[in-house]
Amino acid sequence: MDATTQAFIAALIGALVAGGGVLAWHVSERQQRTVPVMDEPAVPAGVTSVLSVLRSSAVVVGADDTVVKASAPAYAMGLVSGTNLMSAELAELVAEVRRDGQIRETELLMARHHATPRHVTVRVAPLSSTLVLALVEDRTRERRVERVRRDFVANVSHELKTPVGAIRLLSEAVGDAADDPEAVRRFAGRMLTESERLSRLVQQIIELSRLQDDDPLDSPVIVSVDDVVAAAVDATTIDATARGIKIVAGGVEGLKVFGNEEQVRAAVANLVANAVAYSGSDSTVLVSTKCVDGMVELSVVDQGIGIPTDELERIFERFYRVDPARHRSTGGTGLGLSIVKHVAATHGGEIRVWSVEGQGSTFTLTLPRANQEVMT
Repeated sequence: MDATTQAFIAALIGALVAGGGVLAWHVSERQQRTVPVMDEPAVPAGVTSVLSVLRSSAVVVGADDTVVKASAPAYAMGLVSGTNLMSAELAELVAEVRRDGQIRETELLMARHHATPRHVTVRVAPLSSTLVLALVEDRTRERRVERVRRDFVANVSHELKTPVGAIRLLSEAVGDAADDPEAVRRFAGRMLTESERLSRLVQQIIELSRLQDDDPLDSPVIVSVDDVVAAAVDATTIDATARGIKIVAGGVEGLKVFGNEEQVRAAVANLVANAVAYSGSDSTVLVSTKCVDGMVELSVVDQGIGIPTDELERIFERFYRVDPARHRSTGGTGLGLSIVKHVAATHGGEIRVWSVEGQGSTFTLTLPRANQEVMT
C-alpha cells in the first residue's frame, strides 16, 4: 500500500469518526429537548363501568389536579371542561382530601356564569395513592321544593289567622250583647260567614295537597266535558241566582278529555265559581267549549271587576288576590286558580287569561282531547 492510499484511508476514517460524533451530539440534543411521555394514572378496574351508570356527577382527579375520568352528568353540570376541574370549591376539597386522605362530605352553592347557582352535596374520597374521586348530587330542585313548602305553610298559617280571629272576636261580642237580640243575630250572621270562609279555605288547602300527591296518569279515564261543565254550573247555581247572575253553557257538545276526572271537575268548578264570585249583580257568566287542533278549549267569560295588566302573571300564585279588600265579601281564598294551573300542567294542558279592568275576564282551560280510538 503506497503512501497516497494510506493517506486516503486515514482521511476517510477521520471523517467517519467526526460524522459519528456530530450525529451523537444531535441525538443527545434531541433527547434533551423532547418532553418524556408520561403514562396516565391507571383508573382501578371496574371504576369506569361504575361511573358510566351513575346518575351522580362523578369526577376522578389525578395527582397533577387534572381530570382523569368524568361521567356524562359532570360535563352536563359544567363541573368539568376538557381535563380541567371548573369548580374552585370542589378543587379545594380535592386538595384537602389528597393532603390527609380523609373522606369529606359537604353542601356547596356552586355559582354558574349567567345562571342560577346550584345547591349540591359533595362527597370526596381517595381512590388510590394518586387518584381522588368526587361525587356531586344536584339538590337545587329539592331546595326549591322545600322553600315552596315553607312558604306554603307560612301562607296557610297567615290565612287561617284571619277567619279564626274574626270568629273569636265575634263570639266575644255575642257574649257582651246577650241582652240585645238584634245584635246577637247580626253577630251570629257574621260568625256564620266567617266559619263558611274558614271551611272553604281548609277544603281548598286539602284539595290542593291531594292534587299534588295524585298523579292523573296513574288511573286515567275518559272524562266527559259536558258532564264536568254541568256539575260546575249546578254547584254555583244557588249563589248565582241569589245575586241575579245568569250562567249560560254552550259550545261543541260531546267532547272528551283523558285524565283524572276529579281533578278536571275541580279545575272547571273553580273557574266557574270565581267568575260568579267576582261578577256584578244581574250579569252573565258564559261557559263555552270547542276543539282546536286536537285540544279541548273550555272558556269561562265573566263581566266582573277585571284584572290589572301588571297583575295578570301573578294571579295563579297561591293565596294571591287581585283585590285583597274585596275577598272578604266574596269569600275568596286565593287558591282556586292555583288548583286550576296545577290540573292543567299535570294533564299536559295550559290555562290562559284575558282581562280588561272594569270590563271582565276570560279564562281558557286547554286540555288534550281524548283519542277517538281510545274512546271506542
